Amino acid sequence: MKIKLLLFGITSDLLKTPSIEVEISENSSVSDLKNTLVTKYPQLDKIASYAIAVNEEYANDNVKLHQNDVVAIIPPVSGG
Repeated sequence: MKIKLLLFGITSDLLKTPSIEVEISENSSVSDLKNTLVTKYPQLDKIASYAIAVNEEYANDNVKLHQNDVVAIIPPVSGG
């Protein structure tokens, strides 16, 4: 199934795009998606941690993903 990923901050910089589509297996969880992303996009390994939002709500690793979900990768924010 296809999932649309919205990328923000450093994640967008690392992948050189504001969004991507990723093919994942049926019944995949957020944790499964993270594993797929690190395998497919090893440059994301440079980020120690990031939050995931599914359909505009923060999601933990156990949340199941569905066809056409919109997933945002939200990197840590710093600044002053």
